Amino acid sequence: MTPLVSIIMGSTSDMPVMQEAAKILDHFEIPFEINALSAHRVPDAVMDFAKKAHQRGIRVIIAGAGGAAHLPGVVAALTPLPVIGVPCRSSISIDGWDSLLSIVQMPPGIPVATVGLDGGQNAGILSVQMLATGNDLLLKKVSEFKETLKNKILKANEELKAFPFKFRVN
Repeated sequence: MTPLVSIIMGSTSDMPVMQEAAKILDHFEIPFEINALSAHRVPDAVMDFAKKAHQRGIRVIIAGAGGAAHLPGVVAALTPLPVIGVPCRSSISIDGWDSLLSIVQMPPGIPVATVGLDGGQNAGILSVQMLATGNDLLLKKVSEFKETLKNKILKANEELKAFPFKFRVN
């Protein structure tokens, strides 16, 4: 099975965040790979990965990093594929703000689609939506997934009716 999505992270300490993207890909039955690649510690390996990913059949790259989060931007500079950046809080980050700004503030011509802090799940969903633009079956699955999200909120509102308040009007 050839992976369609590559999940990469600057360090395995990012795994709790990045595994949420993997869970989404598993849910949608999309083949993926997951690896640690540090833009600072193994720059040659990152360069090789980014330049060759599309030749291996990868269609979307999800790149998570904390601290001085250069991994998503470096990869985006070297690949023709869409890159989704996941800023991760880390022991060396400024509550994740440095990661977020490092990923989202890319120069013109080097876009990185960026999700919120620790947004592995949203990165997974976004990658599925990107793949679904050319796949009607996957698009149907995404629509069904979105419908389940809607139904959860409708159910939650029904459950909220059980909380009695004297001045509640709904």
